[in-house]
Amino acid sequence: MQTVFDGKSLITAEIIAGSLRRGKLEHHGEEFETARAELALILHATQQQIEQQKYPAEIVRRLLSLLSALRAKVHPDVWQALIPVAQNHPILKYFLEDPLTNWSFTKPRGYSGDAQLLDYIYCDPHVAESVANASEIGKALYSHTQNVPSCVAARERRDLLTRYVDETAAKNGPETEVLAIAAGHLREANRSIALAEGRLKRWVALDQDPQSVGLIARDFQGTAVEAVDGSVRTVLTRGHKLGKFDLIYASGLYDYLQHNVAVKLTKTCLQMLKPNGTFLFANYAEGTPDAGYRETFMDWVLLLRSEVDMWNIVNASVDRNSVDAKVFFGENRNVLYAVIEKRG
Repeated sequence: MQTVFDGKSLITAEIIAGSLRRGKLEHHGEEFETARAELALILHATQQQIEQQKYPAEIVRRLLSLLSALRAKVHPDVWQALIPVAQNHPILKYFLEDPLTNWSFTKPRGYSGDAQLLDYIYCDPHVAESVANASEIGKALYSHTQNVPSCVAARERRDLLTRYVDETAAKNGPETEVLAIAAGHLREANRSIALAEGRLKRWVALDQDPQSVGLIARDFQGTAVEAVDGSVRTVLTRGHKLGKFDLIYASGLYDYLQHNVAVKLTKTCLQMLKPNGTFLFANYAEGTPDAGYRETFMDWVLLLRSEVDMWNIVNASVDRNSVDAKVFFGENRNVLYAVIEKRG
């Protein structure tokens, strides 16, 4: 169980890329050379646009489109080998002026997809000063990158989580208990009417990053939110000590979990549900159009899943006679959701 989120083995692009590699590059020698030549042309044309001082948002929009097309047509092993080629090109410095791209690539917290990165994606007030201090090029790049399909999908996901919490509270009353696994900064709680009106017994926010846990504890002091320093391993080994919940969700975690770990976590979460409780997990979908840029210039690699992949996790985790389950796309079809409701 390589991916355990134990606070020490933090997720890196290398770990994810290692799990994606299916074969040896020498099996794709000719395809790789052809693809590398095409990538070189893309990067050179982008460099020319930069030198010509074309509008930054248009430069990054075009680059996203070209990288997406290249990624879609080459073998996954070939694409993995192209990523460092792109990252070692001089134009990287230009795109790192974008505060979103910069935070993702440089990983100040030591791992990919941290809560601060999500704040940039959410356009959250907590990063407003950082964005304001970016260069004019950086601001112009961010005006586009913050609105690529995966970022729009992340904001939709945040709002969907808020809705699930509020609907659960409306159904179950003031004894409602919620658990967020890999909670980040718990930004969905800022929009929760149930939390604001004191209609939750507790909302446990579990995260492996001490900085995130500290921020949640500070921001939600005096509310039903309980910040807990913990990981997937915490849930797998001590889940019963966290109690039972009406709603458990993992909104960004499964993007990093291989199938066997995802199944084990799903089984554990279902055991932690009260009768008629709900477990929700989300995953970025295959075909996300900005994946090429994200994996190269943002150095952020995710395990993208299909509807079949999501159902495979569900079906390996549950007795379908004891639950009601559904898998569906979010509004812009870049995030998939699995919702499992435990029958009473």
